[in-house]
This record gives sequence, C-alpha cells and structure tokens, in this order.
Amino acid sequence: MKIKSVHARQLIDCKCRPLVEVDVLTEDGALGRGAAPTGSSVGMYESCVLRDRNPAEYHGMSVHKAVDHVNQIIAPRLVGMDVTDQKALDQAMIDLDGTSDKHVLGGNAIYSTSIACYRAAAEAYHVPLYDYIAGGNIRAVSIPSFNMINGGLNHGIRQAFNEFIVMPYRADDIEQAVEIAVDVFQKLGPVIEKYTGTEAAVGRSYGWTAPSEDPEECLKLIQEAIDLCGYTDRCAFALDCAISDMYDAKSKTYYLNGSRRSSAEMIAYMKELTEKYPFVFVEDMLDENDWEGYEKAHQAIHRTLIVADDFTVTNKDRIQRAVSTNSIDGFILKPNQVGTISEAMDAHAFAKSHGLFSIPSGRSGGVIGDVVMDLAVGLQVPFIKNGCPRSGERIDKLNFLMRVKDLYPGCHMEKIDQFVKF
Repeated sequence: MKIKSVHARQLIDCKCRPLVEVDVLTEDGALGRGAAPTGSSVGMYESCVLRDRNPAEYHGMSVHKAVDHVNQIIAPRLVGMDVTDQKALDQAMIDLDGTSDKHVLGGNAIYSTSIACYRAAAEAYHVPLYDYIAGGNIRAVSIPSFNMINGGLNHGIRQAFNEFIVMPYRADDIEQAVEIAVDVFQKLGPVIEKYTGTEAAVGRSYGWTAPSEDPEECLKLIQEAIDLCGYTDRCAFALDCAISDMYDAKSKTYYLNGSRRSSAEMIAYMKELTEKYPFVFVEDMLDENDWEGYEKAHQAIHRTLIVADDFTVTNKDRIQRAVSTNSIDGFILKPNQVGTISEAMDAHAFAKSHGLFSIPSGRSGGVIGDVVMDLAVGLQVPFIKNGCPRSGERIDKLNFLMRVKDLYPGCHMEKIDQFVKF
C-alpha cells in the first residue's frame, strides 16, 4: 500500500483552461489519477487556484508552478507513505503548504494529489472509489438536478441569478429522470426562441442564456417547457443565485431585475418567489459575508431549503458557525473549495451529525470522471447538482449514475419527500 511515485502534468478543463492532473502509483501497481476543476462562481474563502500569470501562455492561466510544486515538493514527501491513510497524506500536504488557503503550493496542486491518492487507495483494494467510500452498501443513486438557464450578462440582459435548475424528483427511476431533463432542456430552446423572437443562445455553463432579467419570466418559460413535455407533476425548481457577484459592499445592496435591493428586500423577494413556485432548494441567495441575513432568511422562508455554497465553501469552521446561528439547511459539497478530500469529508460528517445535508456538485470548468460523483454515490446523499444535460463532462455524470444503478441489483433512485417543503 506504499506510494511509489507521484507525478503531475498540465492539461485543460472543459473550458480549455489549464488544470493540474496528478498520477499516484503504489508499489503494488495501483494507479490513482486526480484533476482539479475550477468554477466560474468562486467564493472568496476557497482554497487558492495557483496560476502562473504569464500573459504569453493561456492568457496567464497556465499552472506550471502548481505542477512543479507537486513534482518537486509534494512527491518527495508522499513517496513511501501508506496510500490508504488519506488524513495523513492530506495533512502532510497541508503542513508543507502552511497557509489556510493553500496559496503557497496551490490548492489545485494539493487537491489533485489528494484525489489521486484516494483513487489509488480504492484501486489497491480493486473496488470502485464509490464502493470504497460506502463500504460496499450501495442501495440508491442520488436524484440529479439540471441547470437549464444561465444568468449573468448576455446580449444586454443582466440576469442576477446564476442558475435556474430543474429537479425531476418524481421520476420513477434514474433513467427516467435523465430522459425528463433531456426532453425539457431540448424543448426549452424553442420556447425561449418563441419568447424572444431570436434563436436561443448557449450560456457560459452550457445552459440557455437568460431571455429576461426577471427571474419569474425565466421560471415561467421553464415551466412551459415542462408542461409541453408532459412532466408537470414530476419536476420542481431550484436556484443557484450566486448573488455575491451582484452585491455592492458600499451600499450593501444587490442588483436584481433592474434595481438595487437590500438584504431584507432580497429575503422578502425570495420568500414570495418560493411561495409561488415549487422549489426544492435555493442556493447562495445572499452575499457570502451576510451572516445576519442568512439567519433572518432561514427564519423567514419556510417553503424551500436554504443551501449555502460560497457562504460555506465546504469549510467545517464556516459550516459550524452556520449551524450555531441556524442559518442553513444544507451546503454544496465541492471538495476543491477546501482543498483536500479529508477536509471535505470532515465537513460532510460534521454537517450530517448536525442535521444538515450535503449536495455534491461539479464546477463549471469540469472534467471527465469528477470525484464528486463517487462522493455522491459513496456517501448516499439524497440529491446532487449535475449541470445542464449538454457537454461531455456533464453527460459523463449522468451516465455514471445510470451505470451504478445497473451494476447493483435493487439499487433505486433516492426519494426526497422528507426534504420537499412546498
């Protein structure tokens, strides 16, 4: 089980941005491979993605420094260590770096190595990583949720909310859930085209670009596509607001639908929206530093789950503070936010022990074989974020779920009635 070699290289993610990929090989020949995806919406408290900032290569986004740190600093430290002792391996890298945000070696260098060790350990036992995580008791796959409309600034329209999501939570099985998402997504293109009079455009996360600044208009169009497909009673909504991007710290206001709004007004707006439409969860509805606002939102909003991403960044200390103030129902589990597998697993375990749930999610700059899918199945979580049903690395996540269901007789798709508040 001892590590024989650790080697890193620069590759690219689905958005053609450089990333770090690491191979970990044991003395017995077990190989684990890990890569660090990056997001478009990145919280200020996430671990550092170390880039070279050389404008002559990939517009400053190359990661040769991080690669060198793996090959020259991390590798000599990990060689000879037990590949199955994940905490010891991660702690060794944390100690080598010596900073809270891993900016010396790079969170992308450390995280990619952490995943590679995790996969090598599973390979050493000759089992899939999700099986290694679960201990072999795979009874269900998570309900997927799908990004249909992307926010941001597109063609003069500034949609404040980042992702409008559909969750086919009443599908009979995972195969039907995937088919529902594909049907609705493909139907939504012509629905948007009819609404705008122009061809629907693809957004930065491969969903359709928002056809309106008004979130309700986007929800109505998605609902129209759902209804036209005949899935009215099988789907619900979710939102990833990522609203920190729309927050102005000086005025302490948020941009939404043509005007600036206070934290209290955002809470009132979301309360009204979730009472008009069926929402399973709302993510990052306030700024990542608005602790008082989250506490008030959780007290005021009762018909959906309040979920944090940039607010918690898969960090146990921030989740602990959110628990102490009763501010959230769950958090988005993105291991690269905190920078190691063991830290992410500690965050998940702490949250679960305090009645919160984790929602594994990929990043917009995704990769094939993302470890979050192994976490989703291995941890047996109720639902996950999959992105839109378009683009290879996102389709790979859907095929992953269907493949697991096929390999385990009796495996079913999770039911989330206990989480549905509408």
